[in-house]
Amino acid sequence: MYHYRYEDRWRRGEGNQKVVNRIEVAAAIIEKDKKFLITRRKGESHLGDFWEFPGGKRESGEDLELCLIREMREELGIEVRVNGEVLSLDYDYPDRTVALHFFRCEWKGGDLRAEGCQEFKWVEKSGLSDHEFPPANVSILAFLKNQKS
Repeated sequence: MYHYRYEDRWRRGEGNQKVVNRIEVAAAIIEKDKKFLITRRKGESHLGDFWEFPGGKRESGEDLELCLIREMREELGIEVRVNGEVLSLDYDYPDRTVALHFFRCEWKGGDLRAEGCQEFKWVEKSGLSDHEFPPANVSILAFLKNQKS
């Protein structure tokens, strides 16, 4: 597993402002038939309309893997098996630090539905770059691009 630390480029010129909010997020890398499942964030949310790998915020005291299982049920109506963390990183936005943990997951059942997102789609690795992801996702996109199929 790899861990990265990034300062958001949006913060240039803002001095030494402290980030007051730290959020732990678990995200699922689900691959099926050489395509990755991605979701589009709701427009009114932080980073609205960006594409992302599905997941969500860890609740207080919650294990990251259990967080991911819960989020997949709530947001997409599916069951997954978490197969291990592949990348973690901290990313500073102007108003928060996001600690992202990406896990390989296997879709075990359920019918996909867009409960906690605008929409979802299956995208080939080469098509991921055609979608606008949040800045914090640069590392996972590069990681996946460099993985052999």
